[in-house]
Amino acid sequence: MAVDSASSGCPVDHAKSEPKCPVDHTSAKSEPKCPVDHSANAKPEPATCPVDHTQSLKAFMPNSPPVNPSNNMPLVPEQTSTDTSHLSTHRTVSSIPRAARYESAGPSECPALDPQTDNWVYPSEQMFYNAMKRKNWSPHESDMKTVVPIHNVVNEMCWAQILEWERMHENKCGGPKLLRFEGKIKNVTPKARLRSFIGYQLPFDRHDWTVDRCGKPVRYVIDFYQGKADPKNPSAPSFFLDVRPALTVEGAWDRARRFFGF
Repeated sequence: MAVDSASSGCPVDHAKSEPKCPVDHTSAKSEPKCPVDHSANAKPEPATCPVDHTQSLKAFMPNSPPVNPSNNMPLVPEQTSTDTSHLSTHRTVSSIPRAARYESAGPSECPALDPQTDNWVYPSEQMFYNAMKRKNWSPHESDMKTVVPIHNVVNEMCWAQILEWERMHENKCGGPKLLRFEGKIKNVTPKARLRSFIGYQLPFDRHDWTVDRCGKPVRYVIDFYQGKADPKNPSAPSFFLDVRPALTVEGAWDRARRFFGF
């Protein structure tokens, strides 16, 4: 039997090439990265209100002084007399302590800070008169000697009622202090609106006062109503103040505690 002189073996010549992955990885010259370019948003511009509030006052009073954009109040106290008579520029110190971290509205804020007592200071007759004119009201200088003391007394009444609510909470930080206050005459509270549906008058003003309770801000809502006239002195002004905690979970609990007496 004849035998082939060549040695038997695998028909594939393995010596010609080494086995390798069918994908050519050498062609990738850059490291893999996210397809979204995050560098475009690396330094976003801070969010700002699109409305320039500094122009609102100038639109009605082009000769008005520069204003603070945070509250549309003049940057400097308005103690300058603009009319014939001379109103007092004396400012009365309130009994309301101001929180160390109070939110300032600038040197024109009403009230301001008394450096000796750290209490809020009420506006003078001249400041009150100028503020009313700035709001396009028609004040009379002769009324300021009556209006300003009433304003101060009403604020003291507000603070006294807030302190009654605050006695429901233990305070080891020297007592509550007023952090900030806001006038919201156009924002009628749900309670006041509900009362109006059953025949009561709407409040003539509304404030929100925020108290610093050992570093915790606590907001109170105040509705101002015209009170009943005193039969013994019917010409004397009379006010009714509805002071209560804002309707948060804690505020609702405080309201319930007072209502049910526990």
